[in-house]
Amino acid sequence: MNAKRRGVFTTPAFFFILSVPNSYDEGSTMPANLTPEYKKADEQYRAATTDEERLLALEEMLRTIPKHKGTEHMQADLKRRISKLRETLEGRAKKSGSRTDLFHIPKTGAGQVALIGTPNSGKSSILAALTNAPVHVADYPFSTDKPVPGMALFEDIQIQLVDTPPITADYAAPGQVNVYRGADLIAVVIDLSGDVLEQMDICTRYLDSHRLILDEKTPAFTESGSPLGRKTFVIATKADIAPAGTLQTLKELTDRPLEFIEISTKTGKNLDLLRRRIFEMLDVVRIYAKKPGREPDFKDPFTLPRGSTVMDLAYKIHRDLAEQLKSARAWSAPGIHDGQNVPREHILSDKEIIELHFP
Repeated sequence: MNAKRRGVFTTPAFFFILSVPNSYDEGSTMPANLTPEYKKADEQYRAATTDEERLLALEEMLRTIPKHKGTEHMQADLKRRISKLRETLEGRAKKSGSRTDLFHIPKTGAGQVALIGTPNSGKSSILAALTNAPVHVADYPFSTDKPVPGMALFEDIQIQLVDTPPITADYAAPGQVNVYRGADLIAVVIDLSGDVLEQMDICTRYLDSHRLILDEKTPAFTESGSPLGRKTFVIATKADIAPAGTLQTLKELTDRPLEFIEISTKTGKNLDLLRRRIFEMLDVVRIYAKKPGREPDFKDPFTLPRGSTVMDLAYKIHRDLAEQLKSARAWSAPGIHDGQNVPREHILSDKEIIELHFP
């Protein structure tokens, strides 16, 4: 029967559903109002080469998917897949036994800095100049075929630098992303005597594809606590043979708020500055522990993230006894007298002396 003759008027209503096969649920229906951020995360999932990268992409998809009734099924599916991937990764870690992952570099020292660069950018020369690591410095490309860690000394602490295999526009070693994901800082190494713009483009494209550069769009951690972006800066090498003005040109044409440190491993230019800036970017404090009735230990300070408390130090010194902490005294701390008692919540400052008292 004609609706108009019955006195009923209808207005066509349209709800668009984009039915596309997608990378995490073949044949599912995908609402057309998905955000650009979600679509980008979905693309990253499709391009992922490791389960770790797939997990990060799925977590980002869950974070950015519009939260309404029309996406409830997709949200549940994402949560299921995230849970399944985590179980897979945890099971793999338990079964690995004595097998060695070349791209897992345990952290030591006050912090870890991973170097990334194209062939012959000068990464190995940096490690050779700042550490005692057995690196092979050569004029031919791909002389580094696996990560090489070394310890650089800054004043009274050690900072770990990790040289990595070079990357190109078409290739990076499988699993290499795990080195950068596990580091505290990422240093993009650029050879100032070469094509600086091409080198920068290759490195930043790679880091962006894995969401590794910490910025206003990429946080340090996902909502579930998985590591994501890392503080990133540029080490510009071979300053002694670079054409005049190269670094300034690179800065002007790099549309990113990155810090640039120009060095020469041949002449030693700015190597001390590089050490200091790395320490400052790590944003840690050095704490000298003092046993009651003894002198402080100035040779091997504890390092903790800036903003840490006396209680954080207690956990680092002796996790089992930390909750039994009775009292603490501090020296060389701003705003207090030397030897003054401080509460558990006292915020530690760099080069502070702390004496902990347990029962």
